[in-house]
Amino acid sequence: MVTLIVNPSAGRGKRKKQYERALARMHERGMEPRILVTHARGEAKELARQACEAGGDVIVVGGDGTLHEALNGFGNFENCALGLIPMGTGNDFAAAAKIPEDPVQAVDLIADGTPQYTEYMQMPQGVRGINVIGTGIDVEILRRCRSNRLFRGKTGYLLSLIVSLIKFKNYELTARFNGKEEHYKSLIACIGNGSRIGGGIRMCPAAVLGDGLLDFVAVDNVKKLRVPAAFVKLMKGRILEEKFTRFERCEHLEVEPALPLTVQVDGELYDGLPFVVDVVKNKLRMYRG
Repeated sequence: MVTLIVNPSAGRGKRKKQYERALARMHERGMEPRILVTHARGEAKELARQACEAGGDVIVVGGDGTLHEALNGFGNFENCALGLIPMGTGNDFAAAAKIPEDPVQAVDLIADGTPQYTEYMQMPQGVRGINVIGTGIDVEILRRCRSNRLFRGKTGYLLSLIVSLIKFKNYELTARFNGKEEHYKSLIACIGNGSRIGGGIRMCPAAVLGDGLLDFVAVDNVKKLRVPAAFVKLMKGRILEEKFTRFERCEHLEVEPALPLTVQVDGELYDGLPFVVDVVKNKLRMYRG
């Protein structure tokens, strides 16, 4: 049995035709899915839990946020695999997983493929992430995006990024990884299983899905005069070239801020969540390229 978890608001509700194409292709390929539709933020988590209890593959039709919710409700790992038909605004994790944005091709990838073990990130309080977890300016960007009623999607994210860089401040934090302890005054500290955020901004450009490691990136003590050049490097996916960028690969990370900070997990904001991350390998099976 295959269950579709469909977010009708994905892509700001402009993906109806793509969804119809995906569903038609599934029927052509002999897949007769049970369809569960989300009606509120957070509902995909419970729908995924129910689908996994019933058994069979669970296919998310939506964006990074819906995938994040479904992962947090996912269970019965031995008998259930996870699939994604990307229909969000950014589809950042789909890019890392080499899942086509064309709905017919995404269905064919599932129909013809074999699910592969795919890492995800485990945090305290039972929170899971699959793309990028971070704190600092990325949280400010997301807050500005959600309060901006004029510009949405990638344009809204880019404008929020520019405003946040102009008003930026560094955050004091301590990071522990690979047996080391480092102290930063950081513009952003993030850890990536995927490589990009915000619809294509490569914050963790060297991240490789399937290598069993997570990429930790911190922009440390950047001076205001260096911000324009850093912005250009970021947009080109070359932020690791900057001298103020710290980069490590690890399986476990602890970030302790001097003051309480909000953490974003796959673009979802969490207050009071300790920034402690472990990679989980050989558990989640996912259809990907």
